[in-house]
Amino acid sequence: MYKQRLQTEIRKPISIGYQLFLPSAYDEQEEKDWPLIVFLHGINRRGEDLSALDGYGLPAIAESRGIFKFVVAAPQCGTHSFWPIERDGVMAMIDHLVASCRIDERRIYLTGFSMGGNGAWDLAARYPERFAAVAPLSGWYQPEAAALLKDVPIWAFHGEDDDVVPVSGSRDMVQALQAIGGNIAFTSYPRLKHSIMSETYRNTELYQWFLRHERRENPAD
Repeated sequence: MYKQRLQTEIRKPISIGYQLFLPSAYDEQEEKDWPLIVFLHGINRRGEDLSALDGYGLPAIAESRGIFKFVVAAPQCGTHSFWPIERDGVMAMIDHLVASCRIDERRIYLTGFSMGGNGAWDLAARYPERFAAVAPLSGWYQPEAAALLKDVPIWAFHGEDDDVVPVSGSRDMVQALQAIGGNIAFTSYPRLKHSIMSETYRNTELYQWFLRHERRENPAD
């Protein structure tokens, strides 16, 4: 029996579509670096046609506001895929936006709804050093992986009467993070079911909360 180890590098092609919202003052304030919110959609918006994201979720709410102080990027998950499979694509999109737009790398935020809520938990667990704060909506994850998220500011949201993803999907993660002293807040909506995007993304307190957090250059400091 031979015991060996292979050490090599591989290259992976990335193709991911996304919608991009720029604040109305983006072109005017040429010296400003803008905070970025990455929004991950739910399962019914998967596909290869970006028009499926029109009028939907956080980008639509950002467009409806006269003043919105964030760049918003909404990638699209492939037809038969799920957000944990698309980690490399989402991170490549973020890197591209940092290189091509005026993005404040200290203020990159992550949110998502339903399948996108699961994706937000997952991506933050895999890349905790990249996100200043995370807001999963109607999502779920693995409580046993809570230690990966201990130092990430998280505000989770869920409808108490959710009939698609039970509220326990968020509550179990919240309890696991509370048990290890994580930076976690939780809002549950009485009598609301699965669709909570309007209630959450129209709440100005969420954006104030985002801006109170920025990623430190060295998390060990």
